[in-house]
Amino acid sequence: QVQLVESGGGLVQAGGSLRLSCSVSGRTYNRNTMGWFRRAPGKDREFVAAINWSGGNTVYTDAVKGRFTISRDNSKNTVSLQMNSLKPEDTAVYYCASTLSSVPYSDSARYTYWGQGTQVTVSS
Repeated sequence: QVQLVESGGGLVQAGGSLRLSCSVSGRTYNRNTMGWFRRAPGKDREFVAAINWSGGNTVYTDAVKGRFTISRDNSKNTVSLQMNSLKPEDTAVYYCASTLSSVPYSDSARYTYWGQGTQVTVSS
């Protein structure tokens, strides 16, 4: 079993930055691929970024490339999402997810464990 707890969400003006963190507990964390997803009001959940267990392979959706950076600290069992140059369209609930796969998939069906989510609101 793996437990995920997100933090760091909040309200920020367009152009600002936020850093989301996901604290992970449970077994085999260091071998898990970790992902961030988001769900905007009235929309389906969508992939944001993912990172493999070593941190050597990262994947981003095109909408956040160059603005967001995913990273992980295996010594602290945390994964982070640094979000810069935020836009109103980034407003969503952001979820951390975990999979035992070694590949950083963008498909949410590949992820087994999910956090409760943290709200990010970007005002114009």
